Formats: sequence, structure tokens, C-alpha cells
Amino acid sequence: MKNNPKKYYLVITELIYRLRTNSGLTQKELSQLLKVPQSYISKIETGERRIDLIELREICNALGSNLVEFSTMLEKELNET
Repeated sequence: MKNNPKKYYLVITELIYRLRTNSGLTQKELSQLLKVPQSYISKIETGERRIDLIELREICNALGSNLVEFSTMLEKELNET
């Protein structure tokens, strides 16, 4: 996966999906917590919409995580692939 931003982003979207499902939330429930349309979450999880660091922080917080934990999970996943 060396230096392939598209593959890196796929790992990020997969981690967001896993965090959400492990939290027991639907896309609609997460969207309500974030005060955004459900389609916003769907587009992030499918890779149709990219997010910035602030948006990622808000998502992590809504899912009971934080950027440090997310970054640790991301690094682990990237090193395994």
C-alpha cells in the first residue's frame, strides 16, 4: 500500500464505519448527534466525501473515541496492510 492515498483513505473510512457499528449506532443516529444529514455519514463511509481533521475529531468524539485513539488504530491498520 506504499504511498497510495486512495488506499489510505479506504482504511480511514473503514475505521469510521467500524467505530460507528461498534458503538451500536446507525448512520441516522450518528448524523443526529452531529446535526448533519444522514447522507453526510453515508458519503463519508463510502468514500464519496472526504473529511478534514476537525470533522474527523467531531465524528470520533460522537463515537466515544478521540483523534489519538483513531490515529493509533489507523497506524496499526496501515502497518498490517
